[in-house]
Amino acid sequence: MLKTIVFDQLKQAMKNKDVLAKGVLTLVKSALDSAEKEKGAELTPQEEIAVINREIKQTNQSLEGAKQADRPDLIEKEEAKLVILKSFLPKQLTEEEISAELQAAGITSGMNMGDAMKIAKPLLDGKADGATISKVVKMLIS
Repeated sequence: MLKTIVFDQLKQAMKNKDVLAKGVLTLVKSALDSAEKEKGAELTPQEEIAVINREIKQTNQSLEGAKQADRPDLIEKEEAKLVILKSFLPKQLTEEEISAELQAAGITSGMNMGDAMKIAKPLLDGKADGATISKVVKMLIS
C-alpha cells in the first residue's frame, strides 16, 4: 500500500530533518487518510494514484501562480514538491506509447472526443496525466 510507503518516508524525513519532504509527505498522508475515511474502507491502488494526481494538479497550479508572480523561491519549492509527489506514481508513458495503446483499443480518426476519452481514461489511468492523454486522443481522432 502506498500509505505505508508514505509513512515510512515521512519517518525518514523527520529523522533527516528534511523540512520540505516532511511537509509534502505529511500532506500526502493526510490526503490519503482523508480519502480513506471518506470512502469508509481501504483505498485501491488506483484510488491512491488518483489522490496523488490530485495533489500534483494542485501543485502545478501553485507553480503556475508562482511563475506569474515571478517568485523564484516559491517556484523552486513547488518544483521540489512535484519531484517528491511524482515519485509515488507508476512510470508514466510517453506520447508514442499512449498512442499505440489507444490505437490498439480502437480509437481512430473521426471518432467523437467524448467517446474516445471514455475509452482512454480508464485504460491509461495512472499511467499518464489527463492533459497528455487528451492531447494524444485529439491527434488520433483528427
